Amino acid sequence: MEQTHRVEELIAPSLEALGLEVVRVRYGGPGRPTLQIMIERSDRANLTVEECALASKTVSALLDVEDPIGGAYNLEVSSPGLDRPLTRIGDFERFAGFEAKIEMTEPVEGRKRLRGQVLGVENGNVRISQDDGPAVVPFSTIKKAKLVLTDELISAAQTQKRM
Repeated sequence: MEQTHRVEELIAPSLEALGLEVVRVRYGGPGRPTLQIMIERSDRANLTVEECALASKTVSALLDVEDPIGGAYNLEVSSPGLDRPLTRIGDFERFAGFEAKIEMTEPVEGRKRLRGQVLGVENGNVRISQDDGPAVVPFSTIKKAKLVLTDELISAAQTQKRM
């Protein structure tokens, strides 16, 4: 976790200068580990292959100089895709109305996993619909969250609505 945080701190300013934002940094995997960096455009327009390649070259140069990981690894720079991870509290505001899966570090209403429509953010808590009413999840307890690929999400992506 510390390594990924350091990598994000190192690369974020240079990517921001290119009009890009870091969505997530993840490191690991069997054999030769992979450093996965998900990025998106700051203006929320579609990320091009050329922008991904430029980001990859920029990140690679920074990592070669600073070497925050040490040892051999594969570098992967990509867009988050439609069923993207929700990593920042603002993501839950941005994608309100869409279905998501959330995994927590602590149970909420007796459950560590929830799936439902994101209702937004209120006082630092994520609200998500459940059969018995909305659940309130403290953002600090969210271990992992991602959008669920649905017809509504695909339709919104095709019209660029909130994407």
